[in-house]
Amino acid sequence: MRIENDPKLDFRDVLIRPKRSTLGSRAHVGVERSFRFLHTGREWTGFPLIAANMDVVGTMAMARALLTHGAMVALHKHYDAEALIAFFREPGAANAFYSLGTTEADHDKLKAVHAQSPISKICLDVANGYTEKFVDTVKATRAAFSEAAIMAGNVVTGDMTEALLLAGADIVKVGIGPGSVCTTRKMTGVGYPQLSAIIECADAAHGLKGLVCGDGGLTVPGDVAKAYGGGADFVMMGGMLAGHDECEGEIRYEERDGEAVPVAMTFYGMSSDTAMNKYAGGVATYRASEGKTVEVPYRGPVAGTMQEIMGGVRSAMTYIGAVHLKEVSKRTTFIRVGTQLNTVFGN
Repeated sequence: MRIENDPKLDFRDVLIRPKRSTLGSRAHVGVERSFRFLHTGREWTGFPLIAANMDVVGTMAMARALLTHGAMVALHKHYDAEALIAFFREPGAANAFYSLGTTEADHDKLKAVHAQSPISKICLDVANGYTEKFVDTVKATRAAFSEAAIMAGNVVTGDMTEALLLAGADIVKVGIGPGSVCTTRKMTGVGYPQLSAIIECADAAHGLKGLVCGDGGLTVPGDVAKAYGGGADFVMMGGMLAGHDECEGEIRYEERDGEAVPVAMTFYGMSSDTAMNKYAGGVATYRASEGKTVEVPYRGPVAGTMQEIMGGVRSAMTYIGAVHLKEVSKRTTFIRVGTQLNTVFGN
């Protein structure tokens, strides 16, 4: 046993210090980024935000909606092969990742879909990216899909970030337990404050010309700006995109003036009782649920939320004088704080 005494920070522990700037308006900054993927050499340009591969938010409808903003979606892995084949033939699939785990059945389905509709982006997603089996899976997937961009995770330290990049990943997914419906930290005691995880993994990845995606822990647009400031190339979110028309959660209605009005939608972690009962017939006897099920307010089309997120990032950029999104990490100085918000009238 040993104890690390270096401070580890979360988004709530810091603010970004403003800097003198020549920018006159939020309209003068650009939130697009261009990346060249490490192993394929292919380039991608857009707003580097990814909807999480949870079955409520990682939907085909979400992919079509976010494409108009230049953002991406990691589709959840529970669509059947026929639906995936049809979707990946659409123009709307240009910014979509095909998601899977490490099982043989997952990889057989990927090969079947790829044979009919070529897949250019793959998300290898497991809760614990520290196992040898997962590293071997990344290697095998890279060998089988040499032209695809591969995002793999999750991890929270530099050593495993490097291992996954060297195994064949182009993007490493960073985060253990920060999500709003994830209970891994509660159930296992394992985790890492998300901002420090992003900073450390980004430092390791960029030295190898790889990329990182900060996955989870985002609650407001300011957290997205902080993630980019900490070195995240992409951010992935679930809860901030839940509750919209493009989601597939169950909607709860209330009667108002004789009409049924949508007021809330279910949202749950993919290791929750709800998800495992839905897809695996229940929680296996050797494990416990590591997610929860909640209701989030119904929020209509996702376009309004995307405008808020992108607007918040643009505003942050003007405060620190970053003309382009790639400059944010270089222009960011974090200051540690004890409190962030005036909560007299709520958050």
